[in-house]
This record gives sequence, structure tokens and C-alpha cells, in this order.
Amino acid sequence: MKDAKIIFATGNAGKMKEIRMILADLGLEILSMREAGIELDIVEDGTSFEENAVIKAKSIADELARRGQQAIVLADDSGLEVDYLNREPGIYSARYMGGETPYSVKNANIIARLEGVPDDKRTARFVCAIAAVFADGEVCTRSASVEGIIGYEEKGENGFGYDPIFYLPEYGCYSAELSEEEKNRISHRGKALEAMKKVIRGKAGL
Repeated sequence: MKDAKIIFATGNAGKMKEIRMILADLGLEILSMREAGIELDIVEDGTSFEENAVIKAKSIADELARRGQQAIVLADDSGLEVDYLNREPGIYSARYMGGETPYSVKNANIIARLEGVPDDKRTARFVCAIAAVFADGEVCTRSASVEGIIGYEEKGENGFGYDPIFYLPEYGCYSAELSEEEKNRISHRGKALEAMKKVIRGKAGL
């Protein structure tokens, strides 16, 4: 399977950049679903990050099978859980306030909802579940998270999504202030993909 390729079930350019950096040492071609010519309206009706990741990966794998094609299909479902907001936006992070709403507006809304809330009650985490569907039909998942608190303003020019409001006390900065290399090393997605990389190496004989 050394000539295998990976198709990732996302069209998010920021996410694809991170994924390619983290998985680069596998030496495999990595395509987004759009780059692979797959346009599907996938209904993410799972009740957890893991269930939604599996739904997305299986949907792409089924479409590839219908076309008589093979690839390692990966999908992630990730998001922000804010404890004070009953773990919102959670699995609805991408669709929070509407899928087309800019993250600057989403971030401002979360900050506003936490107005007057002290640091010790602003706890939050990024969660990521990665699902893989291999050519033989095997499904595998790996999950990871990173703990932090919600800041009082947006800071940093790196990252995307909720990164500018996610403060990492251990590192003394916001997620959007980390370099790409630092973020990929400590982030929820970075840790989950590193765990999945070990599975892919074993399955693909790399």
C-alpha cells in the first residue's frame, strides 16, 4: 500500500494546511475531498465528535467504492467546548450561529456571553476525533483534546476558527499566537493525527 493516497473529508483550507504538515512524513499524496472531485452533502447527525467523524469518513469511502476507486479516507470532527456555556458550541462548532457566519462574529459572541465570568469559570477545550476508513473496510478512530480558557479578546494572527480566543495558560499565549510548528505539536488535531499516523503506518506498511 505504499502507493496509497489519503483523501481527507474537508474543504477547509486552513485545516488542510495543518493536516498536510502533520502527515507529511508519511510520504503519501494527501487530497481534500474537493481536490479528489467529491462533492457530497454529508448529514452530520451523530451525537459526538467521534460519531460525526465516522459518518464523514464512511460517506467518502462509500462514494469511492461506488466509483471503483480506493484510498485511505480520513475525516475529523473537532470543536470548542466552553464549560460555562454547557460545553457549547461543541459538535456544532462549525455551524454555530450559521455555517457562513465569520469566526470573528462567533468569537465575539462567545466573549460577550462570558462577560463578567472570572478566569476559573472560563475553562474550555478543543476536542478532535479522527476517523479512518481503510480499503479493506476497517474503521479506526483516535481522539485528543487540549485544555485552556476563553480569553477576553481576540489575539494572534495565526491559526483559524476559535484559535484567537483560546488562551493556553501552560504556554502563556493564545492558540493563534503559536507558530504553525508549535500548534501542530500541542493541538488537539495534531495529537489525534499523530496517533492516527501510527495506525496508518501499520496498515500501509510504511
